Amino acid sequence: MAPSKVLAGARVVLPTGTVDDGRVIVDGTRIAATAPPRADVLDVSGHWVVPGFVDLHNHGGGGASFAGGTAEEILRGVATHRRHGTTTLVASAVTGDLDFLARHAGVLAELAQQGDIAGIHFEGPFISPCRKGAHDEQLLRDPDPAEVRKLIDAAHGHARMMTLATELPGGLDSVRLLAEHGVIAAVGHTDATYEQTLQAVDAGATVATHLFNAMPPLGHRAPGPIAALLEDERVTVELINDGTHLHPAALRLAFHNAGASRVAFITDAMDAAGFGDGRYLLGPMEVEVSDGVARLVEGGSIAGSTLTLDRAFKRAVTVDGLPVEDVVRAISANPARLLGLDGRIGSLEPGKDADLVVLDAAFDLVGVMRRGAWVVDPQLG
Repeated sequence: MAPSKVLAGARVVLPTGTVDDGRVIVDGTRIAATAPPRADVLDVSGHWVVPGFVDLHNHGGGGASFAGGTAEEILRGVATHRRHGTTTLVASAVTGDLDFLARHAGVLAELAQQGDIAGIHFEGPFISPCRKGAHDEQLLRDPDPAEVRKLIDAAHGHARMMTLATELPGGLDSVRLLAEHGVIAAVGHTDATYEQTLQAVDAGATVATHLFNAMPPLGHRAPGPIAALLEDERVTVELINDGTHLHPAALRLAFHNAGASRVAFITDAMDAAGFGDGRYLLGPMEVEVSDGVARLVEGGSIAGSTLTLDRAFKRAVTVDGLPVEDVVRAISANPARLLGLDGRIGSLEPGKDADLVVLDAAFDLVGVMRRGAWVVDPQLG
């Protein structure tokens, strides 16, 4: 077994606040309360140590797609995001033929069973053609509870979230079905009114898929879903903090209204994340990535992102001016809680998995540890 490790001298972000000149003790795969004899000590003075990042909504990276790739390709994408601090990741599918989605869910379920991913998020096909974004309109369908159940069953217990336009026929019944099976019902790609959105939350929806994007804008006479999702204490709102999907004022508005306890930073990443510009496929849709921005070749809609969560963290602190502790909640603790994994991940506490990220004083990533093993070793650069 590898020797125990002590990361010493850093600013350590704990659930109770930031500890200056703190230390994190790693014994095997877990965080420990006390250091055993002969532990290796790593001086990380001048750095931050924060929990590993948890991404609820991610379609790929490293040139690999979670929406249709082989197991080997998916693992390449997972490894890419781990190098950027995401130690726990939910793989997101996109709209496709229902039988294909069910078959591919089997591939993802095997990876979830092995612990490589934390589960499956189905984004589509039960979304609004009015707010389809980068989804193939010809494959969209109303959320039939029987078809929703088919995808849940195909995931073999690893379905974690499904995005729905809950105003469509069958939407509310589908939300109730998801809630009964312990799957997060997320409101997104929706044309719902304020009142319809509240009905969805009452039925059991608890997440807003990439708030502000793929839904009607906030209006003073017709406030739409944004106001309903921001004001309801039962809802956690996803935010894509890449500087393209959201203006900083919109992000601050979400934090001000929802509070740090109800925000989850996501990437909504596609294949190009951590890989580069070029032509890609997002499901059946062709995407052009230029200067790090992904858009559909036909129509020009934004098609996911090339974001990694280390960049989202740095931007939140240095551009948006958010407190580090609030960013840690949004990027680690809150998504871990939503996934029901907060007993194991999401914070630096004894007994939890030794998943952590080391950031320098400028909030650039210099180290990543997952389950006690370095993915990016801060001593090696």
